[in-house]
Amino acid sequence: MAMRFVLAIMAAIVITPAHAADSVRLYAAGSLRAALDEVARAFTTTSGITISPKYGASGLLKDEIAGAADAVTDVFASANMEHPRALAQAGKSGPVVLFARNQLCALVRPGLVVDSTTLLASMLDATVKLGTSTPKADPSGDYAWEVFHKAEALQPGAFVRLESKAIKLVGGPDGPQAPPGRTVYGALLADGRADIFLTYCTNALAATRENPEQRMVQLPDALKVGADYGLTVLETAPPAAYRFALFILADGQQFLAKHGFTAPNLPLRQAAR
Repeated sequence: MAMRFVLAIMAAIVITPAHAADSVRLYAAGSLRAALDEVARAFTTTSGITISPKYGASGLLKDEIAGAADAVTDVFASANMEHPRALAQAGKSGPVVLFARNQLCALVRPGLVVDSTTLLASMLDATVKLGTSTPKADPSGDYAWEVFHKAEALQPGAFVRLESKAIKLVGGPDGPQAPPGRTVYGALLADGRADIFLTYCTNALAATRENPEQRMVQLPDALKVGADYGLTVLETAPPAAYRFALFILADGQQFLAKHGFTAPNLPLRQAAR
């Protein structure tokens, strides 16, 4: 799939009429903000082409792209493969490629004693506030529900209990914005909105750097859920957008790895050196 994607991009660059493009519009999952901001700066430095990003819940971004009569973005980087594939199937974009991987972790407030072995019991505890993102609007919420389904296999009745108590704090159309210089997840825990927050490990890691007393707890093997991130270029995009997409798949992989993502193309580049 990666080779098909690269070939499609190269073909598009060749056959697309050349014209000035000073900026590329990027729609991307909020969990990619820090990494792709670095990627964009590096790309601009080498190419002179600026990137205009919009970050948010991937499902909401996909719906905006799909429902727009005119193009609203050039490149879409989603926290799952499903949303960009839906755009490709609708004829809105080209092929979809896996460009990063993530996992779900638990971000835990200070003072709550929990580790991987006791995480499920704590999540089920009626006195513990469990925060998640919003399913369908945000893949992070969908992944949290996958955790709930896995919990059901371990403990019958767990899914209903977890689903009923989960507080959908982010990912919806009216979700809170992160305070300047902070992650929204760490801020919500600090404000007492949740005791445990199921979010991406990259988000949890960033939150613990801002709030050293908060802790990131890995999910036990039986509850682990991975996240595959998909990249696609819209059919109406200028040649500069294809250049940026290739940059994400090549030089951009080092920045994704730096921010805690598994960068699937990075080992190939290292081996080639």
